[in-house]
Amino acid sequence: MDSWKTIIWSFLMVFAVLSSSFFFAVTAKSNHHGHTRKHTSQSHPISHISIPPSPAPEAAPGPSPGDGPDGHSQPTGIFDVRMFGAAGDGFTDDTDAFKLAWDTACGAGRGGPAASTILVPRGYSFMIQSTIFTGPCESSIVFQIDGTIMPPDGPESWPLNKSKRQWLVFYRINGMSMQGGGLIDGKGQKWWNLPCKPHKGVNGTTMPGPCDSPVALRFFMSNNLTVQGLKIKDSPQFHFRFDGCQNVLVQSLTIKAPALSPNTDGIHIENTNNVGIYDSLISNGDDCVSIGAGCYNVDIRNITCGPSHGISIGSLGVRNSRACVSNITVTDSKIKYSNNGLRIKTWQGGSGAVSMVTFDNIHMDTVRNPIIIDQYYCLAKRCANQTSAVYVSDVVYSNIRGTYDVRSPPMHFGCSDSVPCTNLTLSDVELLPAQGEFVMNPFCWNAYGAMKTITIPPAICLMEGVPEKITESLVGRC
Repeated sequence: MDSWKTIIWSFLMVFAVLSSSFFFAVTAKSNHHGHTRKHTSQSHPISHISIPPSPAPEAAPGPSPGDGPDGHSQPTGIFDVRMFGAAGDGFTDDTDAFKLAWDTACGAGRGGPAASTILVPRGYSFMIQSTIFTGPCESSIVFQIDGTIMPPDGPESWPLNKSKRQWLVFYRINGMSMQGGGLIDGKGQKWWNLPCKPHKGVNGTTMPGPCDSPVALRFFMSNNLTVQGLKIKDSPQFHFRFDGCQNVLVQSLTIKAPALSPNTDGIHIENTNNVGIYDSLISNGDDCVSIGAGCYNVDIRNITCGPSHGISIGSLGVRNSRACVSNITVTDSKIKYSNNGLRIKTWQGGSGAVSMVTFDNIHMDTVRNPIIIDQYYCLAKRCANQTSAVYVSDVVYSNIRGTYDVRSPPMHFGCSDSVPCTNLTLSDVELLPAQGEFVMNPFCWNAYGAMKTITIPPAICLMEGVPEKITESLVGRC
């Protein structure tokens, strides 16, 4: 019996080993094809011996033009100049980076966002050479200046192959907003000291030699422009210039340069129409706002101007040219410590006309020539007398009050011998000397107009009515 028990026990052990081998083979096969079979609750447990490893994680994406320099995502359509190689240390030439950012943003509108933003980030200073940013672009452009931008430091640092007449030019742009809380530093000090500049030569003279100085920002043949919120200082020449533009809005600017800095006009417009200039502080060495030939529909409001040369129409008619300016309004503004206040200036020998001009609600504080029309404008000691002139008519001065510097008369109407000024209207004008009690009489020459109210001082020198004869050829109406 014991021998039979031994045989049966050996048989059972062999059967168990074979069964176990078969079970593990089936289980391994089941695991290998596990992704094609569904297992019920009665299925055998899956072995983890041959399970494949988990897929490797995908590599983190690198920065793209929409990402910030720190790798954090930025909204689509924002192009930070640092992503294009700008250093922003105030010394490195960042021109190519700005050009690349502009070209990328300018071409990014097709099928993308309605506007592309070029970001000049806060806390950085970028040096840029003389550059032209050209359009048209695929979308409107927002030039967001939150940091500082500046040109090379003076004539000696200016590249020989770059124009010394301009710094940043925006050409053929339709739909652009230049804005931000940053600073445009024109670094004009070394340009102002060129010996050719007024009163910078020996004994206060003007000396011969190279005299080109760059305009800081020029917009040329562009439409639907907005410039707002910026601070700009110390341009070598004009701070802003608009040539051949349509539909321009300028507001909330701060423009500053020393009172003796030459030709540093704040905002100059030429052949530019439908312009609004609002809510700005301008202190510089020339006109706060100057309006050149070919301008109409210009509205200037809430400007604090001075020290400066005032707000000017002109100069017009230089080198016997034709100039047409019309529908200009200047309202609700203040002019202080300035060489001129509200000025219209033309050269002898010009032609064309200035008409439909309104100056209303202007406060004067210690201003020389608060109200002036000068049709004998001349930069030399003597200019030859000429017959033709730009015709000035339909100019209204209303609610003009404040004080004037007694070195010049409070009102000066110096009109052409052959082409008199006509229809000059004064109402609610009260100008008193800043010091002393002497009230100078206004100066008039060939000026026709009327006082609608009592005027201080009274402009009794104005001639009533209209001139007997003004030939159409001399007037050259626009």
